[in-house]
Formats: sequence, C-alpha cells, structure tokens
Amino acid sequence: MLIFKIVPRAEWEAAGDMYEGSAHDRADGFLHFSTGPQLAETLRRHYAGQDDLMLVAVDTTLLGEALRWEYAPSRGTDFPHLYGPLPRPAVRWTRALTREADGLFDLSGLEQSPA
Repeated sequence: MLIFKIVPRAEWEAAGDMYEGSAHDRADGFLHFSTGPQLAETLRRHYAGQDDLMLVAVDTTLLGEALRWEYAPSRGTDFPHLYGPLPRPAVRWTRALTREADGLFDLSGLEQSPA
C-alpha cells in the first residue's frame, strides 16, 4: 500500500537519505501522511494557497513498526503517522503537485509511478 507525504520542493530537495519531517511534524513527534482518498482534504485544509509542493509516495511495507495508524477526531478516520525519519529507500516515487484549470491539485494516477 502507498501512503503520501506532501512536502515543499525546497525542503524535499534539501533532505538527505532520511527525511526528518517538517517543523510541524517534528513538533508533533511524528511525520504526517495521508492515504490517497485523504489527500484532497489534507491539501485543502493544510496547503491552501501553497505552490511548489512535492507529492512523495511511500511503500508502507518498508516502514515497519514506526508506522502507526491513529484516529484523527477532526476528520473521523485513521491517518498514517511515522514515528521516526522517512528512509529514502521506502519512497516509491515523487512528483510535483500541479494544479488543474479549476485550481485543485491533480491527484490522478496515485497508485502508479509517474511517467
């Protein structure tokens, strides 16, 4: 299964072999991820008006016990949280998040590697 991390491009490009997370992630003590169906609402709530973002697809089978699914009362569902840095070998693909004509982010093809 793939889960997704939204990261500003400059932050992702500056990360080394282990992505330590955003300032918000570090303050919370874990890296925030979303499933495919959760992405649109995550972008709307937390990334409105931001550009130059990367979508990072991560293979959950490579994260071990550091990955926990935890209930978010404000959203009424479980979200994937990683308690530790994200190792680059767990990343299946990355792509720039682009907007469609209506201003919404293009979230097509999430289960496949981008061409």
